[in-house]
Amino acid sequence: MIIDAYNTTQDVRGRSDYLTGARKGQAPPPYTPFEPRRILDRMDAAGVDMAMVCSLAQRIENDFIASLVAAYPDRFFGFGQVMPQADDALDEIDRMADAGLVGLKLHPSLHGYHVADHGLLDPVFEACARRGLLVLINALDDAFCAPLAIEEIARDHPEVPTVIAHMGAVWNVPEAIIVAERQPHVYLETSATLMSDVKRAYARLGPEKILMGSEWPGSDFDLERMKIAKAVEDEKDRALVEGGNMARLLGLPV
Repeated sequence: MIIDAYNTTQDVRGRSDYLTGARKGQAPPPYTPFEPRRILDRMDAAGVDMAMVCSLAQRIENDFIASLVAAYPDRFFGFGQVMPQADDALDEIDRMADAGLVGLKLHPSLHGYHVADHGLLDPVFEACARRGLLVLINALDDAFCAPLAIEEIARDHPEVPTVIAHMGAVWNVPEAIIVAERQPHVYLETSATLMSDVKRAYARLGPEKILMGSEWPGSDFDLERMKIAKAVEDEKDRALVEGGNMARLLGLPV
């Protein structure tokens, strides 16, 4: 089974130029509901069986993500989001777990906190442990979410599988590999990561700690599969990276 570990969908774009594509001075385009066939068609074209979906983080849309999963339970699994600073963050984790979401995405850079803040994040990780949720942390180059800071929190919560998204790209990849090597429950996700860095992680860690992710629509499923095919040439190892590892974390049959 081919399972993609990280993708973003959003139903409401608001006023952000980044999300609407509008140029300076242009009005944003009119609202159009997200059409699931957009992502499903790209998955089908690349031979992807299942994909993780979450909102991009400019907006938190847990209900929308849960509705996608409910409509296509054999194709999507969902990660919700919270603002750890919010008074209702722990209640929202329970609510999204009750709605069928299987993980929590954290985006310290956009949501304004440091990932090594124990006061904020220890209760969040404890709630995820209680509900059996995975945690994915967006970790492009940023002091708010450097891999060694992620380790500071994750090592105290070994029962919570923790995914370093983007492998800390670009400059923090070596740190991310070190953390995944030291912490048995920490995994590396490949979107926005150079092929050479995936090769480096594979050479040092083997295939069991690497999760293929595309972060569609920023990239595409077929492009990520081509990258993984070149970085992990052994077919059995590649099968783990392209879905076997994620299936194990989700408790799905391989």
